[in-house]
Amino acid sequence: MLMELIVDNSNLIGWLGLISTLTFFTSLLIIPWLIARIPQDYFQHKNRFPMHSQSPPPKLKQCLTMGKNLLGCLFILAGIAMLFMPGQGILTILIGTMMTNFPGKYRLEQKLIRRPAILGTINWIRARSNQPPLITTPKQPNHGDEGAF
Repeated sequence: MLMELIVDNSNLIGWLGLISTLTFFTSLLIIPWLIARIPQDYFQHKNRFPMHSQSPPPKLKQCLTMGKNLLGCLFILAGIAMLFMPGQGILTILIGTMMTNFPGKYRLEQKLIRRPAILGTINWIRARSNQPPLITTPKQPNHGDEGAF
């Protein structure tokens, strides 16, 4: 019965094996690069503040946001798959979460990053990339900083 199922679906099993292998090696290359690019103080603030930079035209900004959200969702789905296949599932889910926009995102990111196993792994990867460890303790406002945010 099992052998018959394997023989009947040999092409599908072959493709799944190839996709699994490609996903595994791609995650080994991309995830450390993305982790090294996270600003050291990204998780230090209580609230996420918008970046003050020159915004692209509204239509382009909307397209870029949709593309970023789609890519983030693909990372999340790949991370979920990597929980059952070879790969860095939790880290891939975290990166995908950081790329998407949704209410409560920053609180979820902070909750995930403060797990000792995740933070330890991320800081180990950052150290291998010659990047300082992430700061996850909330920033204490000075008396002169109260109006800064």
